[in-house]
Amino acid sequence: MKIAFLADPLSSFQTYKDTTYAMMREAGRRGHTLYAFEHRHMAFAGGAVVADVARITLTGDPEDWYRAEVPAAMALTEFDIIVERTDPPFNMEYIYATYLLEMAQAQGARVVNRPEAIRSHNEKLAIMQFPQLTPPTLVTSDAARVRIFHREHKDIILKPLDGMGGAGIFRVREDGMNLGSIIETLSHNGERTIMVQRYVPDIVKGDKRVLLIGGQVVPYCLARIPQGGEVRGNLAAGGLGVAQAISPRDREIAETLAPILSGRGLLLVGLDVIGDYLTEINVTSPTCFQEIEQQTGFKVAEMFVDALEKAV
Repeated sequence: MKIAFLADPLSSFQTYKDTTYAMMREAGRRGHTLYAFEHRHMAFAGGAVVADVARITLTGDPEDWYRAEVPAAMALTEFDIIVERTDPPFNMEYIYATYLLEMAQAQGARVVNRPEAIRSHNEKLAIMQFPQLTPPTLVTSDAARVRIFHREHKDIILKPLDGMGGAGIFRVREDGMNLGSIIETLSHNGERTIMVQRYVPDIVKGDKRVLLIGGQVVPYCLARIPQGGEVRGNLAAGGLGVAQAISPRDREIAETLAPILSGRGLLLVGLDVIGDYLTEINVTSPTCFQEIEQQTGFKVAEMFVDALEKAV
């Protein structure tokens, strides 16, 4: 197959942990031809969606890990499948990219995850579709509503709707210390909508990343455990990643969502689960493949490329 990875600059990859690299390595091992490009390389021209795409070869060297040919303009329909792996922020440029990919799809390209499904599943807001699985949650730009929610639940988490890696997440305890300032900062004085959730004490055991691939549940998750007094377990915020078998509750949540999300065109999904609660549904570029394989031996990238091959 000709597989094109739509990703951040290859020079930014940290190959010892990067999930997109793990995907590429497994696809290359199977003899598939690999290509790479970025959102900024796409265009609608001459009635078709095209991009300046580079064919790449993996070297096996963890530092100088790839060789890239000179990029050439190619129609996106020339690939057997395109894998969208661009990290957030999910801003207007990302949305424009999904529209271009959707047009390419209409012309015959295969894209995973489906661009319209990515666009329809804000990684914070998508959990609102499954309130039976989530902690008490408020979405608002109204400071008064946040204060009422805090009085009711006493210990809360506040976060922006467009962040990643734990950026902009705050905890406010019963004393309400700095609540007003945090609301003003996150909501830009009421101009932006934010999410507020009841604090889940089980975060001390980890913010678990549970993966769904092709409608199937990966049997291991990565518990990202906060360190040094942090409330955030995200690896980007210094969390310690500990791979472990998924719990019965993790499986219950995952098996509830797997057929629904797969049916919407989401081949790869990363659920965030704290304790017994679903807190996020990640669809842009879910990670943790390498950490799970390194600690458990379960080859997540093999499962993913199996699903890719089945999708073509």
